[in-house]
Amino acid sequence: MKKDLHPNNYRAVVFQDLNNDFSFLTRSTVASDETIKWEDGNEYPLVKVHISSASHPFFTGEERIVDIEGRVDKFKARAKAAEAAREKRAAAAKKQAARKVAKAEKQEAKKTTAQNR
Repeated sequence: MKKDLHPNNYRAVVFQDLNNDFSFLTRSTVASDETIKWEDGNEYPLVKVHISSASHPFFTGEERIVDIEGRVDKFKARAKAAEAAREKRAAAAKKQAARKVAKAEKQEAKKTTAQNR
């Protein structure tokens, strides 16, 4: 086994779940600028996480959408914009086809008038 492969700067760190304010104290090497006063009266580095075992549907058994950054909203907005663009193209194609038919009818009418003279 290689020597000095694993970090040796483990220390007590508090992780706080932003979904439900659940916090837990564990050992980690993660760096943090924030600190928090823990239940034992000591101050520990604080790491804020968007999801943990306390809020993840796999561990809680709940099925819900956790959308911190608005990914679902962005997806729905893109889908709505794509649908609007598709409808606009379809309307433009329909209008173009109607113009083409009207132009063909007009030319046919001119030919018929010219032949009748």
